[in-house]
Amino acid sequence: MRKPNYFNNEGYPNPTEYYAELHALEEAEYRKKELYKYRPLVYICSPFAGDIKTNVMNARRHSRFAVKQGFIPVTPHLFFPQFMSDSNPDERELGLFMGMVMMTKCTEVWVFGNIISEGMKREIKKARRCGKPIRYFNDKYEEIRK
Repeated sequence: MRKPNYFNNEGYPNPTEYYAELHALEEAEYRKKELYKYRPLVYICSPFAGDIKTNVMNARRHSRFAVKQGFIPVTPHLFFPQFMSDSNPDERELGLFMGMVMMTKCTEVWVFGNIISEGMKREIKKARRCGKPIRYFNDKYEEIRK
């Protein structure tokens, strides 16, 4: 951290400006540390099939929510459809499998929405088998106790 100068250009003490600049620099350092502190992985479980456009938009919002909560979101249904087809049953099955492998690296599973799709049911079942904590959230991002 660059230390501010206590004296002005004419060589006179300038404590007000010095302490204001020092405080601003310390605040910036603190924010930088907070931004890059440890963030656990969290698996985002939400619908994809059906209204894909809306579901992708929602998955992005859910991922953003996880970031704001201090987590790194793992959202396979935003990633895999970039190069795999959900309409191809073999690729869909492979995508679900790969997503569940990613889930095993996460500390928690977060389930979003009021509708639990078939794919989500499989993910929740896998999370339970792996002993992962599962948290449920409604559309207002309020946690629901189940």
